[in-house]
Amino acid sequence: MTLHLPFLPINDKALPIPDLSVVVPVYNEADNILPLIKEIDHTLKGQVTFELIYVDDGSRDTTHIHLAHAQSRHPYLTVLRHKTSCGQSQAILTGVRAARAQWVAVLDGDGQNDPADLLALFVPLQTMDPDIAARHMIVGWRATRHDRWSKRITSRLANFLRSTLLKDGTPDTGCGLKLFPRAVFLEFPYFDHMHRYLPALMIRAGGNVVSIKVRHRPRLRGDSHYGILNRLWVGVFDMIGMMWLQRRNCRPELLPVPENPSGICQG
Repeated sequence: MTLHLPFLPINDKALPIPDLSVVVPVYNEADNILPLIKEIDHTLKGQVTFELIYVDDGSRDTTHIHLAHAQSRHPYLTVLRHKTSCGQSQAILTGVRAARAQWVAVLDGDGQNDPADLLALFVPLQTMDPDIAARHMIVGWRATRHDRWSKRITSRLANFLRSTLLKDGTPDTGCGLKLFPRAVFLEFPYFDHMHRYLPALMIRAGGNVVSIKVRHRPRLRGDSHYGILNRLWVGVFDMIGMMWLQRRNCRPELLPVPENPSGICQG
């Protein structure tokens, strides 16, 4: 069943809760659908229980046909479709809302993120105390990039400006591979392009961010949807908005209330 909904459907609570929900936002990625799902299946099956949620952000090609074909083969696959394109951040939010696991991993649908790294991000959380892990975000770090030179330079400049202004301590927030607690993500203030600032939002919420080196692969199929202007100049305005959010953040610390405060009538 393919859903044409911009927001989350009601989850079937009768289904067992998986260990991990994997959310993949896509826009005009028809040729990458089946190969990437095959890789995700090969990586996770037998290692963790998981569900896979693809969000088609108003694609104009045959992405939805490939997803319907994949869904007939993989019962763990949920497909959500935006009627019109709302952007990557909204596609991620739609997927996270539909997720049932405590932990959500996101990766790009263009095949440049290696699904084999999903376990590299997930395993460290399993060794932590659950209360500590619940405030952690694990972020991929593409130490070796396989993009054209203009894209690499733009990304380096954007990362430098972001880390200088936001002080998020993250060398590569542009990597699409991230893992975070679903409940914490849903508390983040939503804005367009927020997916580029998830580490800063996690720190703003009182959490911790850990970067782990991951593989980055050349794009083999399809075309990139980002250019220099929509990656850099738009990002400058977004960073100003993110700085505004940081300066107006206040996390109250609750004090313990004594059971029998002195001077209070016990009448």
